[in-house]
Amino acid sequence: MGPSLVNPPMTTARRYIISGHVQGVGYRWFARRAAERLGVTGTARNLADGTVEVVAEAAPGALAGFREELARGPGGGHVERIVEEPAAAAGLTDFRILH
Repeated sequence: MGPSLVNPPMTTARRYIISGHVQGVGYRWFARRAAERLGVTGTARNLADGTVEVVAEAAPGALAGFREELARGPGGGHVERIVEEPAAAAGLTDFRILH
C-alpha cells in the first residue's frame, strides 16, 4: 500500500464587526487570546465609529467557537451586536492586533 494522503482541514474566513462597549476595554487583546487558544488566525482592529473589526480564518468548528467568544467579550466590555460576513482568506499564520 502506498502512503495515505491526509487532507488539511478546510479553512474558512469570516469578517466580524462588533459593536457595543468594545473599545478601551481590552477587546482586541481578548480576541487575540481566544484566537490563539482556538487555533484561529487573523486580525483585530478598532474602527473610527467605535466598533471593532475582526477578520478570522480557521476550520468552521473553530470559527464557531471563536464567534461565541467574540460575543462574550472581555469582562469590562459589553457586546451589543456582531455582524458576520464571509471574507477572503489571507493565509495568515498568527493573530495580529492592528493599530
